[in-house]
Amino acid sequence: VQLQASGGGLVQAGGSLRLSCAASGSISRINPMGWYRQAPGKQRELVATVTKAGSTNYADSVKGRFTISRDNAKNTVYLQMNSLKPEDTAVYYCNAYDSGMKYHYWGQGTWSPVSS
Repeated sequence: VQLQASGGGLVQAGGSLRLSCAASGSISRINPMGWYRQAPGKQRELVATVTKAGSTNYADSVKGRFTISRDNAKNTVYLQMNSLKPEDTAVYYCNAYDSGMKYHYWGQGTWSPVSS
């Protein structure tokens, strides 16, 4: 499985960004897909996940501001980030979980700093 993420970049506090991640390869067992992030000096943490059926899960810190969605036909997951805060500054990683092999695949990470 290969994951190609795009859409990160510098944004001012209060602004918005949209991240995209396209999966390719042996993706039949991929479920769910999602996003994690790692801020400087901190551990990687869950941001949001979405299943093929559309069920979503969010970290408390992003609820009401971020929206995850998935286009199964395009094998792509999106993360719409609104009302961004400086504490959202992190490298954002796309994640795909192979439910058969019980293995996590990771994208290359996209750096998204939020300036105050």
